[in-house]
Amino acid sequence: MDRETERLIREERLAEAAERLESQGFHSRAADLYERACDWSRAAEAARRAQDHSRVLRLAVESRDAALALAVLPRVAEDAQEATRVAHTFDRRGDHAWAARLFAATGQPALAAKAWERAGEAVEAARLLEEARDVVGAAKVLEAQIRREPTRHPLHIALGDLLLRYGKTEAAVRTLQKVPAGAPERRDALTLLLDGFERLGLAQAREEANAELSALGGPSSQEAPPVAQVEVKARLFGRYEVVREVAQSPSARVVECVDGVRQEHVAVKIFAAYDSRGAGRDALARFEREVKVLASLDHPNIVPLRDYVPEGPAIVLAWMSGGTLEAMLEAEVVAPARAVEIAVAVLSALGEAHRVGVLHRDVKPANVLFDSAGVTRLADFGVAHLGDLSATATAGVIGTLGYMSPEQREGRPATIQSDLYGVGAILWQMLTGQRPGAESAASGPASGPPSSSPRMRPSAAHRDLDPRHDALVLALMADEARERPEDAYAARKQLLSLPWPHTIERAHVRAEVAGPRSERPSPLARAQDTPDGGAVDTWLGRAIRRVPLDAASLERARGFAIAGHPALHVVWCVERAQQEIWLDEPAGEPLARPLGDREHAWMSEGLAALHAAGIVHGTIDRAHVRMTPQGPCLLFTARANPAATVDTDRLALHALASAPHA
Repeated sequence: MDRETERLIREERLAEAAERLESQGFHSRAADLYERACDWSRAAEAARRAQDHSRVLRLAVESRDAALALAVLPRVAEDAQEATRVAHTFDRRGDHAWAARLFAATGQPALAAKAWERAGEAVEAARLLEEARDVVGAAKVLEAQIRREPTRHPLHIALGDLLLRYGKTEAAVRTLQKVPAGAPERRDALTLLLDGFERLGLAQAREEANAELSALGGPSSQEAPPVAQVEVKARLFGRYEVVREVAQSPSARVVECVDGVRQEHVAVKIFAAYDSRGAGRDALARFEREVKVLASLDHPNIVPLRDYVPEGPAIVLAWMSGGTLEAMLEAEVVAPARAVEIAVAVLSALGEAHRVGVLHRDVKPANVLFDSAGVTRLADFGVAHLGDLSATATAGVIGTLGYMSPEQREGRPATIQSDLYGVGAILWQMLTGQRPGAESAASGPASGPPSSSPRMRPSAAHRDLDPRHDALVLALMADEARERPEDAYAARKQLLSLPWPHTIERAHVRAEVAGPRSERPSPLARAQDTPDGGAVDTWLGRAIRRVPLDAASLERARGFAIAGHPALHVVWCVERAQQEIWLDEPAGEPLARPLGDREHAWMSEGLAALHAAGIVHGTIDRAHVRMTPQGPCLLFTARANPAATVDTDRLALHALASAPHA
């Protein structure tokens, strides 16, 4: 950039500076200046010359130039990944209709339907859902919009038509009768009502409707051709017919379904919406990579993965009619030989997964299943990635702490030996009848690993077990990873080297088994101040910033959490007992130079997401921007500047991209 252009920028003669940059071929930078000058048309034209189609679309939408947006949208859709990113950006900032068009253009009808619904275009959303064979979902979308807009009669026509075509005649008639005489849609309603009255055998009502319709000029030309009535069943993702919901938790639910394509029973595990913040997208991407690898595995001790549905996200697994090991242990005592048979099968599955570079990270009885023949199968590989993403992550792993290796509890990366610890914990439970960690339930991550108290020896629960068996099982549960077997195959070989009795002598132990106990430590025990004035979450080993909790700070924290953009400060949780909000403490230094083009675009997206969540930042300056390895991060403020607006936020951010810094 030459000195004359820099002088024009300092004097806020932005349009002139942009013209000079365009003449020099710097179209992208020129678009920045036109945008700062709020000259959207020229900014879009400069972006078009720079062949930045995504930016052209964004500017066209922002300036409400529908013709330009429609013209450039097909070019943006050529890159499905970029189009999806732009669509999510539109959706976050409230431009739902444009998000829907992009989702539809990239072949994502489910996401497009949701965006149309948020845009208030329920008829278009229902059309896409019906095309995806989710008729129940289409009806629900229309019904919800009718509740919000009971006098918007085209919705009644669309819902009545849908219900009539799929055999819900009585519901269709009730819906269509809500269109009053004199409404412009009355003729369409009567045209459909004639068919409904005839199906119900209401001759008098049909005669009266026919007379009224004749007075209005006869049947509407929009009459849909009659179709055969069909039975409507609830479907997931347009393909899986719901049989029943099997289980539900704060992070996921499992539904038994019938695959409409393969005509087989499957289990659909639908996870919570974990892609709302940057770290979540990273973990979700890792999870996607692992399920793709596992889909290629054909191992007799791994639950077959049938499909992965990104919009859930959800995984579709073969149905295991034999239930889980967790349920088995609640119902019966397992002989040592059977316990080792199950452990060896799990180790075989882990060995195959480790061979292709996939860790399980969450080996526990609930993830060990049995098929109709009683064969042991391990499920949910890689799902533990998703457990890191909740704003209250501390609650996400409570149920599995007893099976989690000490290194995982301390926040260190999982390894092959971490999975072996889980197998050892399962085997120990099967042999002793006690839950792992039950002997030291009060101890949390800050006070030591779960094995800090002496464990019961398996030989104490069965007379035919001896110190050799004790040493083998307890080695799998060693506190130090290096003291565990080298890999799954080595552990399997060691277990098979010893004889294991087929008799059961543990009935007296079951009476001593305690039920599940909460292991959530108190916030006072978890938060520890550091000498530099910061704080550490000692349970997860992460640096945190503690902010006093009041109505204003809670509202702003909720906005940051809803926005969920990686350029925004992460809100971990609200600790009401301490009247505090816990935030991430991002690594990095305050901003000490102008933001680059990509950094500015990154921050603009995050700010737009924050504005869409109803929050004005009001304090955008160098001190509130942290330069992290992932990119610039806009820090949380507990109080809003009363004079701040969306426009002042944008101007302040633009200033960080151009003003010289000391």
